[in-house]
Amino acid sequence: MKDQPARKERVWDPALRAFHWALATLVIANWLLGKFGPSIMTLHFWLGYAIIGLLAFRLIWGIVGPASARFGQFVRGPRAILSYARDMGRPQPSNWPGHSPVGALAVLAMLAILTMQVGSGLFADPDDYINVGPLASQVGSETSRAALRWHYRGADLIFVLVVLHVAAIVFYRLWKREDLVRPMITGWKWVRRR
Repeated sequence: MKDQPARKERVWDPALRAFHWALATLVIANWLLGKFGPSIMTLHFWLGYAIIGLLAFRLIWGIVGPASARFGQFVRGPRAILSYARDMGRPQPSNWPGHSPVGALAVLAMLAILTMQVGSGLFADPDDYINVGPLASQVGSETSRAALRWHYRGADLIFVLVVLHVAAIVFYRLWKREDLVRPMITGWKWVRRR
C-alpha cells in the first residue's frame, strides 16, 4: 500500500498539550531547585507533588483520552520500532500521526523515570532532619538512604533524557525538516497515513 500525501490534522488534544508544557516547566524548575536551590527544599517538594498529579493524569489520559494520547494506540512492537529507526536517517519528514514508534519509547522512558524519581523523593531521607520525604518514616533508614541515592542519580538521568528530547527535536527540524514544537502548541500536525 502506498503512502498517502501528507495533510494537516489535529493530533494533540488541549489536555495533552497542557500536560506536556506543565510537566516540562515543573521538571526543569524542580531539577534546577534540586541542583542549585536553597538548602530548604519546600518548593522542590511542592513541585514534586504537582508532578505526581500530572503523572497520574497522564496515566488516566493514556487509557481514556483521545486516540493519539492512548498508550494502546501509539506504543508499537519491535518490528515497527526497528523499521522506523532504519528510516530515521532519511532527510525527509516522517509525518507520523502522533508519536512515532521511537518517540513512543522516549515517552514511556520519561514517564517511567519521572515516576521512579517522584517515588524515590517521597521516601528519601538525607539525614538533615529538614528535607525528609513525607514517607521516609514508613521505611527503614537503609531504604530511605537508597531512595536518596536513586533520587540523585535519577535527577542526572532526567537531565540526560531532557537533553536527548531537545536534540531529537532539533534533529527533526534541521535534518528531517519536520517541526515537532508547533504541533505541541497548536495541536495540528502534518500527517501521512500509511
